[in-house]
Amino acid sequence: MGEKAISELSGHVRGDVILPGDPRYEEARRVYNAMIDRRPAAIVRCAGVADVMAAVRAARADGLTISIRGGGHSVPGFGTADDALVIDLARMRGIRVKPSARLVQAEGGCTWGDFNHATHAFGLATTGGVVSTTGIGGLTLGGGMGYLCRRAGLSIDNLLAADVVLADGTFVSANGREQADLFWALRGGGGNFGVVTNLEYRLHPVRDIVGGAMFFDADDAEPVLRAFDVYLSKAPRELYALFAWQIAPPLPFIPEDRHGETMCALVLCWSGPQDGAERAFAPLRTTARVGEYIEAMPYPAINTLFDALLPAGLQQYWKAVLTRELTDGAIEAHLKHGPQVPVVQSSMVMFPINGAVHDVEADATAFAHRDASYSVVISGGWPDPKDNEPYVRWVRDYYDALAPHSERGAYINFVPGDDADHVQTNYGRNYDRLRRIKAKFDPSNVFRHNQNVAPVA
Repeated sequence: MGEKAISELSGHVRGDVILPGDPRYEEARRVYNAMIDRRPAAIVRCAGVADVMAAVRAARADGLTISIRGGGHSVPGFGTADDALVIDLARMRGIRVKPSARLVQAEGGCTWGDFNHATHAFGLATTGGVVSTTGIGGLTLGGGMGYLCRRAGLSIDNLLAADVVLADGTFVSANGREQADLFWALRGGGGNFGVVTNLEYRLHPVRDIVGGAMFFDADDAEPVLRAFDVYLSKAPRELYALFAWQIAPPLPFIPEDRHGETMCALVLCWSGPQDGAERAFAPLRTTARVGEYIEAMPYPAINTLFDALLPAGLQQYWKAVLTRELTDGAIEAHLKHGPQVPVVQSSMVMFPINGAVHDVEADATAFAHRDASYSVVISGGWPDPKDNEPYVRWVRDYYDALAPHSERGAYINFVPGDDADHVQTNYGRNYDRLRRIKAKFDPSNVFRHNQNVAPVA
């Protein structure tokens, strides 16, 4: 940035303006995925909306693009970019719960851990991520899958309003009555339209759940997967379950001599009356289990089960598909590539997106895949960069095997940065409308460090 722009920016923000050469710069530019190594022109740790507006205007005046960092959990590293101005919302984590109205307002820097802690005090929750360190903003704007989505819909189906700083530095509130086209686009269109500084959600009565994990022998994966597929299409909506390939961590409920073996697992969450949990889980107990940990727990606890496995600083590379049905060919691909999962931090996870997700009309939000049944992510994570080549190959080989048995496009929150040529299919039938709205709110494509929607000419 030029000296004049730096001086003006520093004079207009109460947060931190961090530039190359600042002792804080190296730490400030790091992101969740250690594979991402970028050097932004400046990082602004905003203290409030006024700082965000000033940062956007400074970037525009100096001809810089903008990267938006909420929770900082973007695997493709969209929260940073070379020579860009990074708007970091991590200091903006205020939350206000309105328990009588079952509403919550949360600032854009909040994580789901922050959010769940605040709402749980009132016995309330909404659909959020399965890793508590994930930011609410990024996950929500892409759609928002989580343990409550069969019961309550996606995060965007519970989003009632959003405050946004636009590409010209102005501030608007978007909801079903005001800026309705922007509000439609925010619900599934990602970070293409501005910096979302505050989000308002509908909440649901959820205090304690019954949940945990069941681990099965890898040789039992096919009956487990088929039972999972059949049952999840008709199970009570209070039940959510994930199927995953996972190297067994050293957990006390898994026999010690089985630690480090590759297994398949079901992660379960029952948010209905607790006395109904055993009946709800029974159809998934199709074979003998190597180990099982199922108990009643506060709802926020289920969202932390993967936290220890997925800390910041891993090398990460993901690929994703969507499927309407689990075909024999898809099952064959899972049985071939799943057991080759390379390390304990890597996995393949199958997220059901049926139930209440299918109640919403396909054109009601920008989320394009209401007709899918599963969102599948092959999530490669590992600590040592020397393993990048073989472990990335495992992710890509698995993806190549699944692709012929999958729909066109994928859930944008799981898509890697090198799949930019798939953007149109990832947004599906909504892409053209998103381009028109992008042209209205960001015609110069200032917000391009994302699964980018190019404005229509």
